[in-house]
Amino acid sequence: MTNTDILALARQKMDRSVEALSLSISKIRTGRANPSLVANINVEYYGTQTPLQQLATINIPDPKLIVIQPFDKSSINEIEKSIQNEDIGLNPSVDGDIIRIPIPALSEERRKELTKVASKESEEAKISIRSHRRNGIDNVSKQLSDSSTDDTKRIEDNIQKLTDLYIQKIDEILSQKQNELLEV
Repeated sequence: MTNTDILALARQKMDRSVEALSLSISKIRTGRANPSLVANINVEYYGTQTPLQQLATINIPDPKLIVIQPFDKSSINEIEKSIQNEDIGLNPSVDGDIIRIPIPALSEERRKELTKVASKESEEAKISIRSHRRNGIDNVSKQLSDSSTDDTKRIEDNIQKLTDLYIQKIDEILSQKQNELLEV
């Protein structure tokens, strides 16, 4: 494995950690309608667990309402049941061929609680990033055991710079989510 391979591998793994954080944090409800609240809910559809976004159109007609229009009208009851079972604090109601999900306002206490959840998710992502840094440095040590310490130090510095960049991305994602949560 070359130096650039080690850096590329570390970057790829760190990208995955940031993407996982973005996905998990997008599911935290902010008091505003957002398709990501329901898009990845799995629905039993002809014996297969299928993401809701593959079974229906998800629209946001206003900031406090999600409207789901299934492609197959016979799946409407399964979609409703799956949303209720997801335990995200949403109560869907069937209105003819569509499902309406009103988004209730969050209390101040709940907002602070969700901010703590977002902080915990970001801390887990940071731990993951640091783990990828450690693995990258271990790979450098193994690969360059016979090379000069200058080469090893340079690559380790590059991995640290990469780590700092991804930690900063995580902090930005967290800050943005906290701002969304604390808006009234």
